[in-house]
Amino acid sequence: MAISTYSISDLAQEFDLTTRAMRFYEDMGLLQPERTGPGGRTRVYSARDRARLKLTLRAKRLGLSLTEAKDVIDMYDSPRDTAPQLQKFLLVLAAHREQLEAQLAELLANIDEVKAHEKEARALLGKSAKTTKAAKPAAKPLV
Repeated sequence: MAISTYSISDLAQEFDLTTRAMRFYEDMGLLQPERTGPGGRTRVYSARDRARLKLTLRAKRLGLSLTEAKDVIDMYDSPRDTAPQLQKFLLVLAAHREQLEAQLAELLANIDEVKAHEKEARALLGKSAKTTKAAKPAAKPLV
């Protein structure tokens, strides 16, 4: 069975990332490619790195920070008992959901405030139009 390896360009292209983003994820400890070639300049990513990258991007889509993503992903490298990992993941998700719900409540309050201002502006505009019509003298016939 052949072991799959990937270059930085392979994974960047597959996941629509820049190589700079890939190096950043490496700096954050999310990816740990082997180094080969002169001076260890060539990065060789394993199937494990690919899976970690996929999980990292999924966590980002959920809105988790990279630190939260790393904490959860790192737990999967530990012993076979997945209960602690799942408990940690549930805690992270619950905290994130609470944050999103608070943001949503704030947005809904903002929308209500905007609607109230729109209603008030329309009412003032309507009064202004009526006063303008009443203040204009009737046009005199030209004949």
